[in-house]
Amino acid sequence: MALRLGDVAPDFSADTSEGKINFHEWIGNSFAILFSHPKDFTPVCTTELGYMASLKPEFDKRNCKIIGLSADPVSDHKNWAKDIQETQGHAPNYPIIGDADLTVAKLYDMLPASETPGKRTAADNQTVRSVFVIGPDKKVKAMLVYPMSTGRNFDEVLRLLDSVQLTAKHTVATPVNWKPGQDVIIPTSVSDEDAKKKYPQGYKTLKPYLRVVSQPKN
Repeated sequence: MALRLGDVAPDFSADTSEGKINFHEWIGNSFAILFSHPKDFTPVCTTELGYMASLKPEFDKRNCKIIGLSADPVSDHKNWAKDIQETQGHAPNYPIIGDADLTVAKLYDMLPASETPGKRTAADNQTVRSVFVIGPDKKVKAMLVYPMSTGRNFDEVLRLLDSVQLTAKHTVATPVNWKPGQDVIIPTSVSDEDAKKKYPQGYKTLKPYLRVVSQPKN
């Protein structure tokens, strides 16, 4: 079955570059970003893993753990990390799952269940280019899928996480290209009467269905 938003993220045990983990236990009470790669020693993914390492302090501030995955064994990950450090200036400072048997890729619907491990190329695994945002409740909050030829925008993943966390805490939605600190939208599920109680400082009504208000601060 296809994985959908709101589904519980499949649990699994796996070897990683930082030891064996049980995924749900590893997440604990944090948010988590799982981002996957079709193969080690691939060019676009090398740039991504290095950049994600540089962003880790930002995810830490947001109580969000990050974990990579590649459809190769952990022993290869450790050698690849040296190349990432050399070319990107940052070695991975988070665990990378070894998924040579494709178990996790299939659990997360990144590859068809019929696919078999073996001598596979990055092209064979090209659909394993996904990002999953997972909440402390272990449910999938957002998903992104990229082609092999396009590097992922992890600044956007950070922005997405900010929106997911804000809208989970407050009854608001974020508009197009929203960034933290900018105005947000009052959902149509909130009546005008309730909106006036919730936002005594006032809000702008652009249309009956489009009301904007300053971002809640706490």
